[in-house]
Amino acid sequence: MKKSSKIVGIVAVLIVAGLLYSWPLIQMEFAGSAHYTEQDKREYAFYTPDILKKMPRISPRYDFDFANITGPSTHVYAVNFYATEDTSKIDNYLTSIGYQRQDNCNIDNECWKGKDPVETVMVMVMVMVMVMVMKLKSEKGVVVQVVYDFTS
Repeated sequence: MKKSSKIVGIVAVLIVAGLLYSWPLIQMEFAGSAHYTEQDKREYAFYTPDILKKMPRISPRYDFDFANITGPSTHVYAVNFYATEDTSKIDNYLTSIGYQRQDNCNIDNECWKGKDPVETVMVMVMVMVMVMVMKLKSEKGVVVQVVYDFTS
């Protein structure tokens, strides 16, 4: 009896330890959105597609976003670069890895397509507005989105 109790106790401890270790990954798997930086190692490794990991850093200040839109149908990954509007390094990078600029794109974005039929890369120069306790600050910025549309 004592031996079986020890075994059950050890198994229970291992199960609890496994759940505690994997709980953040489980939460990220079911998250609808995330905002993080490259220093958030776990989120960066989990959410960021390789194309954004290798994207030239065109500004010293940047961060990342993830959004799961309409359930599992569309995933949007983005890197936001602040205080810049020069996209030439991004354009060169996309061209160098085989992406082609598309003639048609929504709004005023530049759209790029590679070999993956469900993936579209959008490059947008925009004015970013930040509200910080009664102060409104705006600056130019570049947002690069990688959209995976699984509905096609």
